[in-house]
Amino acid sequence: MLALRNLTPRTIRKLTSSSRFIMHVAARPSDLVGNTPLLDLAPILKQHGIDGDDAPKLYGKLESLGPCSSVKDRIGRSMIDQAEKDGLIRPNYSTLVEPTSGNTGIALAFLARERGYGCILTMPETMSLERRMMLLALGAEVVLTPKETAVSGAIAKAQEILAELGDKGHMLNQFENPANPKTHRETTGPEIWRDTDGKIDYFFSGVGTGGTVTGVSQYIKGSEEFSLPPLNPNLYTVAVEPQEQMLLTEAKGGEKIGEQGPHKIQGVRMSRCFVYFDFQYICLIICCLLYTRWEPASFPRSSTLILSTK
Repeated sequence: MLALRNLTPRTIRKLTSSSRFIMHVAARPSDLVGNTPLLDLAPILKQHGIDGDDAPKLYGKLESLGPCSSVKDRIGRSMIDQAEKDGLIRPNYSTLVEPTSGNTGIALAFLARERGYGCILTMPETMSLERRMMLLALGAEVVLTPKETAVSGAIAKAQEILAELGDKGHMLNQFENPANPKTHRETTGPEIWRDTDGKIDYFFSGVGTGGTVTGVSQYIKGSEEFSLPPLNPNLYTVAVEPQEQMLLTEAKGGEKIGEQGPHKIQGVRMSRCFVYFDFQYICLIICCLLYTRWEPASFPRSSTLILSTK
């Protein structure tokens, strides 16, 4: 039996009135990145007593169904594709060096193995054992940094390794690489707009580098810089950050709550505001603990909300 996943009208096309179909066959695993489905989260609303024809529509975008189970598959492919196009890396010679909290590292290790690159990843020692084992299984070298230095320590260590490698080393730098938000302008945003039939009022996204929340918002709200017309200029974008690291809240003039430091929400952390993170697109910043009770009743009825998974 052949199992088919992530099928859309663009991936299976009927040829004739018979039962024969042409399938889209990927040339390599990274061609399967993107086109993740939306999941109707109505049961969550019902648990909070929200039901009926005029109830808000709540959907989650299942980035977990990508090849390496996270939204970072998109930026991994985008950054490597661009670096190859620019002649910055070449197979069987270059080694990718990247500071990462896990998911980007998994995507890069996966793509490096597919395309013939070495891969060295630096990350805080607080990252889960499961992620480390996944990276090792994909052939990457993992270098752990002290938890007290957070992402900044991982970046510094990556720079040190890069200097040692000379021209063989290359840092894609997810934190400042324009290919990061670009892939969300070109793929994630259009997919959400298409799959909601243009009916989206709120967009929620956890913030790691800020690429997802920025790129999707630029596509839907519009951006003169990137010649994107406004599809819904009133989209209400909500950025979510850990209560233990309220960097965005502080940058917007808000007050931090409680002790600041390491936290247990994997893949959602910022040590500073990165160059392409654009505050003009952010309407609200929510800080959360590992287990946060969310009250969807606080949003208007007859609206559509999208939750982006990391």
